Amino acid sequence: MLDQGAAPPVVETATPKTSALGALVRRKPVEALVAEGGQGEGGTLRRSLSMWQLTMISIGATLGTGIFVVLGDAVPKAGPAVTVAFVIAGLTALFSALSYAELAGTIPVAGSSYSYAYATMGELVAWVCGWCLVLEYGVSVAAVAVGWGEYLNELLDGTIGVTLPDVVSSAPGEGGVINLPGLIVVLLAMVFLLGGARESAVINTVMVAVKIVALVLFCAIGFVGFKSGNYKDFMPLGMAGVGAASASLFFSYIGFDAASTAGEEARNPKRDLPRAIMLSLLIVTVLYVLVAAVAVGAWHWKAFDGSEATLAAIMNDVTGQTFWGTLLAAGAVISIASVVLTVLYGQTRVLFAMSRDGLVPKVFGKVSGKTGTPRVNTVIVSLFCAGLASVIPLGKLVDATSIGTLFAFGLVNIAVVVLRYTRKDMDRTFKVPFGPVFPLLGLLFCAYNMFSLDAVTWKVFGGWMAAGLVFYFLYGMRRSRLATAGSAAPAEK
Repeated sequence: MLDQGAAPPVVETATPKTSALGALVRRKPVEALVAEGGQGEGGTLRRSLSMWQLTMISIGATLGTGIFVVLGDAVPKAGPAVTVAFVIAGLTALFSALSYAELAGTIPVAGSSYSYAYATMGELVAWVCGWCLVLEYGVSVAAVAVGWGEYLNELLDGTIGVTLPDVVSSAPGEGGVINLPGLIVVLLAMVFLLGGARESAVINTVMVAVKIVALVLFCAIGFVGFKSGNYKDFMPLGMAGVGAASASLFFSYIGFDAASTAGEEARNPKRDLPRAIMLSLLIVTVLYVLVAAVAVGAWHWKAFDGSEATLAAIMNDVTGQTFWGTLLAAGAVISIASVVLTVLYGQTRVLFAMSRDGLVPKVFGKVSGKTGTPRVNTVIVSLFCAGLASVIPLGKLVDATSIGTLFAFGLVNIAVVVLRYTRKDMDRTFKVPFGPVFPLLGLLFCAYNMFSLDAVTWKVFGGWMAAGLVFYFLYGMRRSRLATAGSAAPAEK
């Protein structure tokens, strides 16, 4: 056991120098990753999370804006076949979730797919993966916060008859100056996270229970207005429309991997992380398909175009009253806030792991001795995400988040195969069935969804990756702890 505040171990070799190419492919041994678990600058993360709390973190990070808000954008693309789009997106998530579950049980650390890539494919690929996770978590926090504001307005309208004016509730370019609700919800999540991981997990569990009840209530009431005729023109825009919707709806599944970022704060990570990942994805997928099927049955697919707070509007229409829609909006306000909380948590832990490896500044790795959390890291990330949420429209954030996540998931599917062949001796508490077949399918599904996104999203992704590579070559490559230790870590056998 390492002393509190001690520098994490680095495995060294007798090789005095590393070539430029060798630096890019140097790998961090799994043993070193696991041994330094929880260790940060000045303190140690606390192991306090149970399997149930890990599952709730995963559901909390997944179940939210994707079904409450993005559904309204996806139905006009796919028509009633939006249910098929959800299944395709869910299969993409499933195959990747299996790979995550195996690696989370084998390498239970905070870095998630970044750390898995570091142990299997080398430092450059790990950096690229970590940079994608920054895009996934950081930008999705902002996207979710923007969606939260739509339901807040619905709640205010149903309870006190007023709504926030566009000038303070919409991004520039959409009739506003600043999205104040998006800014506020991120800052509230920051306050909860600063209190500690266990305390935040308790709050999240309550919010997750509220969101599940809200969605079950929607299904029960929405089914009353179900019209089978709404399914006659099932795939009006063909498979191209379904593919486009699936790529956007993949945003709805982002977050199941949040449990893997809690690897250094889980009580029994090798056992509990795989279980939490798979259980959360099962619950979320069932709810998504059920809600989408009821929603399209209650409303003709063309009615979704341009709608906001879609589920609340459907409930108002079906019942002829505003009470039920207002009640759902209240549940959505609470549930979407839990997504902000848990995804923001995941972002801080990924940066914590990258900082410990020297690839980003040390400030992100400092741990408070009082709360056992990376407090400065949390404040910096929260302010950045709050700034994005206050000025960037939802649609642009959703697609940027999806492409970064799909890329990172693809790397995880590769990593699990690499580790199977390079470290056959390792103890695995969970194994992806059918050898390399399922990880390969996961990789292909990720590629399919990535290429279904539009050219603008690819340009944004290309610019983001270029900026990340510049940062790595100017900063991370030289300051990497594997580099400053004077040698590269040995390749895994």
